[in-house]
Amino acid sequence: MTQESILVINTGSSSLKLGLYVNDGSDEKLLFDGLADGIGRDDGTIVLRGDGGSVLRSEALHRGTQEEALKKCVGWLKELSIATPLAIGHRVVHGGPNLTEHQRITPELLRELRAAVHFAPIHVPMALSLIAAAEQAYPQVDQFACFDTAFHRTLPEVAARFPLPRALFDKGIRRYGFHGLSYESIVHRLGDDLPPRTVIAHLGNGASIAAVSNGCSIDTTMGLTPLGGIPMATRSGDLDPGVLLYLMRTGHADAEALEQMLNHDAGLQAISGGVSDMRTLEAKAANGDAEAQLAIRIFCTAIRKVVAGYAAVLGGLDLLVFTGGIGEHSARVRGDVCQDLEFMGVSVDTAKNLKPDGNIAAASSKVRLRVMTSEEDRQIARHCRSMIVESTKLNRPVD
Repeated sequence: MTQESILVINTGSSSLKLGLYVNDGSDEKLLFDGLADGIGRDDGTIVLRGDGGSVLRSEALHRGTQEEALKKCVGWLKELSIATPLAIGHRVVHGGPNLTEHQRITPELLRELRAAVHFAPIHVPMALSLIAAAEQAYPQVDQFACFDTAFHRTLPEVAARFPLPRALFDKGIRRYGFHGLSYESIVHRLGDDLPPRTVIAHLGNGASIAAVSNGCSIDTTMGLTPLGGIPMATRSGDLDPGVLLYLMRTGHADAEALEQMLNHDAGLQAISGGVSDMRTLEAKAANGDAEAQLAIRIFCTAIRKVVAGYAAVLGGLDLLVFTGGIGEHSARVRGDVCQDLEFMGVSVDTAKNLKPDGNIAAASSKVRLRVMTSEEDRQIARHCRSMIVESTKLNRPVD
């Protein structure tokens, strides 16, 4: 391969995605992608595909780790005589109060990131581990951190500030917002077609919503951590803080038990009695399961309330975008969210919603409705190449 490639590493709690991108002159093109799923489980798997989706390599990953999956994928790329990448980009969920811009990874950045572990104790240690593993695999290659919080650094204090003492705000206790790379990818693709007042709903296992004014985030549902906001697959979203105080005071839970419950045993799973996947919930709801029906109603009602509230923040609404796994694939959720927003001029075309090709708005709708694919990994590749170009310009000798 003669083209200069960017290797993108995107880690989840039990999965690892890798993508190798080259620039075709207009955008980043995916050449190879690797997916390790079920990490830590007996039934884990790892697959490497080419740009046409053909499986090039695959094998079981019995109780494997993120680092093992990365090492295996790198080994496969080398077997295929793929040249060393120009750069490596990492999705980093949270960088704390001092790391809010995409940037090259340096020893100083790593120190800051280690100090920010407590902001995202599930995600940041994984990122640190994979940065070290990638450095071992490609010791001479520059690495870049792309932060999910970066898009939301434009939040005004009225949105970023919690109703707590100023001293806590100054120490970094504030709304950061997440899924920023997903939101950036939507804004990038809309380009000149992005209207002034847009709400983007990133709906997946993790879910959040952002109010975007002229391309800038001015409010978002997730807060200090990715735990806040609307109910999610296994995360609670926002709660009355008195619930937590009650559970602690009555001896029902300490901090570790609360963390387990709020991150892994709450949300749709808790409401439905054990189901977190929206596809399964919809199937059960269609068969009359009352708890599954309730879980979907609570989820859609929470989204609808935020969309209406953000229309007030934006002074109106021109465009509502659905993205993320649920946003892209659940016609029921999209329809239920839009159904009671008719008072705002939202009208969905039922036929288009069932088979979306992008636009799902009825002809009479005063608000544009779009379904768009989230491109977090491609956005990381875009940022990395842009930072490389900028760095080259800064280091160019003066004539």
